[in-house]
Amino acid sequence: MKAVNYIGGKVALMDVPAPAGPGVRVKITSAGICGSDLAILDSGFEIAGIPGHEMAGLLADGTPVAIEPVIPCGTCEFCLSGHYQVCRSGTERIFGVGRNGGMAEEIIVPERCLVRLPSRLDIGTASLVEPLAVAVHGLRRAGAKPGDRVVVIGGGTIGLCAVAAAVAIGCKVSLAARHDHQKAAGAQLGADEPRGEYDISVDSAGSVSGARDGCEWLRPNGKLLLLSASWEDVRLPGLVLASKEPEIVSSTMYSQDGVTRDIDNAAYLLGNNPVIGQVIITHRFPLAAAEEAFAMARDRKAGVIKVLLEP
Repeated sequence: MKAVNYIGGKVALMDVPAPAGPGVRVKITSAGICGSDLAILDSGFEIAGIPGHEMAGLLADGTPVAIEPVIPCGTCEFCLSGHYQVCRSGTERIFGVGRNGGMAEEIIVPERCLVRLPSRLDIGTASLVEPLAVAVHGLRRAGAKPGDRVVVIGGGTIGLCAVAAAVAIGCKVSLAARHDHQKAAGAQLGADEPRGEYDISVDSAGSVSGARDGCEWLRPNGKLLLLSASWEDVRLPGLVLASKEPEIVSSTMYSQDGVTRDIDNAAYLLGNNPVIGQVIITHRFPLAAAEEAFAMARDRKAGVIKVLLEP
């Protein structure tokens, strides 16, 4: 089958054996290119083989599914309490990093990874379930509730997913974004321009300025949610921290609250609001054009938000 791989710091399309072994076979219909995919490619960080952790597809009987791209150990103290996002097994549990991911024609995953989709959710947008789950999880950790004033810093996929999730909760949401097309997307999802103080600041930019601005916009005793995956040290303004006493909330991936997974809630939200997919997904490429797709994913000035590969 055809699959994407990284060779010498470049994106390549390869012929590889079809996956085999125990689990459920999924025919991939779309795989999103995440900012972390670009960072991994640029850094030379070694992955197991095929990248791609944002994915959706069809089962053998035609059932559409999204995929939660993790296989936690299930036995460590964090897995047993539902916090499998910090499972002690490390990156080997993550599809697209420690094991083959979804930028391919097929994948085999355990039954637990399947995310059943609402009937109203278009399979063409279903790979957004994964990044939306990141936002759902982060806002849950930050304790977001109806009526909270929330400002999101950064208008990429994760930032816009945070806008959509916060609006769904019933928060009053603002978006601080760099590019006009990101601001327009945020407005379509229900965000206005930042002004005043906020109960929660969401840094989805992963930059020094993003964290700084997030702290500046907080009310005293507000919460700064670090939602982005930063590859560098996080720097915060000391005097602002001292004067406002904010709570710093970090977040990674997704987990479950009781018997409900964040990713199942994300699938419901995406199915309930088709505007999310219409606004965030801006470009689609066939798998054969993976190199071009990755190049496009870097060009924020060209109006890009989310780029999908569609085998």
